[in-house]
Amino acid sequence: MTSMRLSHYLAVCDVASRRQAARLIDSGRVSINHQLAKHTDRINLAETVTILVDGKPILPVQDKQYWLYHKPVGIDCRLLADDPCSLLHVLPESPRLYPAGRLDKDSRGLLLLTNDGQLTQALMHPDYYHPKTYVVQVDKPISANFLLMMAQGVHYGDVHTRPCDIRPLSLAMDEDKFEIILTQGLNRQIRRMCQVLGYKVIDLLRTQLMDVCLDDLAEKTMRPLTAAELLSLNMSEQDS
Repeated sequence: MTSMRLSHYLAVCDVASRRQAARLIDSGRVSINHQLAKHTDRINLAETVTILVDGKPILPVQDKQYWLYHKPVGIDCRLLADDPCSLLHVLPESPRLYPAGRLDKDSRGLLLLTNDGQLTQALMHPDYYHPKTYVVQVDKPISANFLLMMAQGVHYGDVHTRPCDIRPLSLAMDEDKFEIILTQGLNRQIRRMCQVLGYKVIDLLRTQLMDVCLDDLAEKTMRPLTAAELLSLNMSEQDS
């Protein structure tokens, strides 16, 4: 591809989604070489152009990067420069990477880091049922009724969670750990589901996102995704 439509180019540069980029162009907030941009404008990738959004230059297209990070407890996924616990201070300066989804500060495990805005949007969109697997420990032995109610979906506030797959990790009578597969990404969802049923989460580990597994990746370390893992994510994005 030697050129692309302006709205597509803005999306690839992670300025906005294509739809949002079209709105920026409509409202006269985008210029190319100091001329007001039009929807029909195309960007020649072999040429150097100056593109401004609200008067600020945008960075050119960067090579897409995909990394898996084993987040420890205590790291906040919000990218806040003034927060010493922010994930921002863990990420490399270049390339720019962002979390595709979040783990709350008290949780640990698999976190996908990328600069692919389109993939991130597809993975985080609430209408898509991308499975995420967690191992959870609670403060007392789990019961058959607890597992049944969690699997059927739990109501809290104005939310009723989607049905999910859940299983104990052993048949021991005092078992306090279970594995759960969610297709939602609600804020602190597992903790709130457990709380409604009288349990408190004391450890939460995300082990898998679709076909991408944490496996034996050491805590606080990261690795690039394999070709097979990336292919599985891209196929899911196309299906979405």
